[in-house]
Amino acid sequence: MSRLPRLALLAALLGLAAPATSADAGDFAAKQRRYPRVKAAAADRLAAVETSFRDVGAAWPPRGVYIRGFKTEGQVELWAATAKPDEAWVLVRRFEVCAASGALGPKRRMGDLQVPEGFYHVSLFNPVSDFHLSLGVSYPNAADRFHSRGHAPGNAIMVHGNCVTIGCLPLQDGPIEDLYLAAMMARDAGQQTIPIHIFPCRLDEQSCQDQLATLAATRPDLADFWAGLRPGYDAFTDTGTPPVVRANRDGSYTLVRPRTRS
Repeated sequence: MSRLPRLALLAALLGLAAPATSADAGDFAAKQRRYPRVKAAAADRLAAVETSFRDVGAAWPPRGVYIRGFKTEGQVELWAATAKPDEAWVLVRRFEVCAASGALGPKRRMGDLQVPEGFYHVSLFNPVSDFHLSLGVSYPNAADRFHSRGHAPGNAIMVHGNCVTIGCLPLQDGPIEDLYLAAMMARDAGQQTIPIHIFPCRLDEQSCQDQLATLAATRPDLADFWAGLRPGYDAFTDTGTPPVVRANRDGSYTLVRPRTRS
């Protein structure tokens, strides 16, 4: 059995559309470029973004992109599909998070300064952000609303520029332009759902597990929560393709396993 899923099923689960037709190709990017910051970023950096994709063998225009955030390491990763359907996705860039708030552990309510942990997607492209450019994170999901236990869970979580934060993932303005442009071009090429998965640390590293065990010694709820992130985390390591993970109303996550081919 191949470790990689069928193209058609993976495309459906990840929200990847068929190649854009001549009638709609470039429409999303064209609309975004009407905004001065996006227009300037594209003029200055889009060629370099394309080169960064081609240098690692990623398809351009993007067939699909995937964003992962790591709180302890202070990094945001950009992964992308190659031109070959059955190949593992490749790492295009690592961006340094330039400011932090809160501590390890998920966001549970408005004003707690926490960066969320869990499985999300890009919910918004904001070309006129107060923080240069912003990609919205689809927090809160159903699991987050369960764990907020009747309190307002908060919202407006972003990956953004300007290097300030009260619960977001901030980058320097140059890096957010590159990430924004990559996501914009993926959306323009037909990717309807761009996953953003945020983890407390790299869950397959012993130093991460030791750190989480220490923090969870007096908080068994955190131990259970972090254990619930592991199947989705491991699925990407095992298959080389972004997993589809469902947030449940009981606060748990379910890994949706695409069918594999012979």
